[in-house]
Amino acid sequence: MKAQVVKGSKQEIAETVVRIPGEVREAIVFVEEPSDQTQAASGEDLFAEMEPFMVHVGGADYAREAIYTRLEGE
Repeated sequence: MKAQVVKGSKQEIAETVVRIPGEVREAIVFVEEPSDQTQAASGEDLFAEMEPFMVHVGGADYAREAIYTRLEGE
């Protein structure tokens, strides 16, 4: 299975998906909400529903502080 990122307008994305050879079985779609009703403002985790598709390596610290803090030797 090959992952492919498709960007553009709804029409452009639809046309690109139609032209992809092989069977397309899943798609993750990002829909922008109107600026006055953003999910971030309501406190919802934007990527919570994508959790089953994320890769986690044992022993890795995924906390924001750990990601942005330089380790010794970096």
